[in-house]
Amino acid sequence: MTIRITADNLSMRFNDRVLFHIPHLSLGPKESVYLRGANGVGKTTLLKILSGLQTATTGKINLDQPHWSVRLLGRSGNNQIVYLHQNPFLFDGTVYDNVIYGVKYTAMSKQNKRNMVINALRMVGLETLADEHISVLSGGEKQRVAMARAWVLKPSILLMDEPSASVDQESIDLLVIMAKDLLDRGSSIVVTSHQTNALTEICHRQWTISDAKLIESTPLKVIVSKDKYAPAKAN
Repeated sequence: MTIRITADNLSMRFNDRVLFHIPHLSLGPKESVYLRGANGVGKTTLLKILSGLQTATTGKINLDQPHWSVRLLGRSGNNQIVYLHQNPFLFDGTVYDNVIYGVKYTAMSKQNKRNMVINALRMVGLETLADEHISVLSGGEKQRVAMARAWVLKPSILLMDEPSASVDQESIDLLVIMAKDLLDRGSSIVVTSHQTNALTEICHRQWTISDAKLIESTPLKVIVSKDKYAPAKAN
């Protein structure tokens, strides 16, 4: 089930510093957002607030469903919000164990769960490594495992924090395949990245955090300027 998330008068303060103040934002089904900004402006903090992993100083998060909660892997009834860390949290076990965790306690049959996991691993090019311990994987491969685990959840909202950092082009391309599939299914996605890449190119909206404000540009058009984090200008 897809959901819409909105926020009003959202702000985050650390001691006397206001990290950001956002009068309003919204994210609906099939929307893809590229979240930009310099280091320390609050991109990760904003994603954690939207996911429910962190509480804002002021403001309110609203969903179009009356009951919701979020976990690291994100699941609550029909409402799902998944937050992918830049350094994915993976369990001490096999690649297969890590991916099936997302659907381990669902009502699906054991065979259906296995089929879904194998399909996810096939999509990220790791099917042959299903029985390998997670420790033998490269950084890019671990990010693919985290994405496969998110994909099997079929989340309504996927928040991706620097997913392309320190990964190879093959991994980025495979993450794009899964992200596009989720968008086609009605999910919405927010991607943070310090530079444009194949993942940011699938985004149709842009949020830029600058001077404690959230600036939105749509449709997305990245403009190269002296300030590499200057907001893009719409056509």
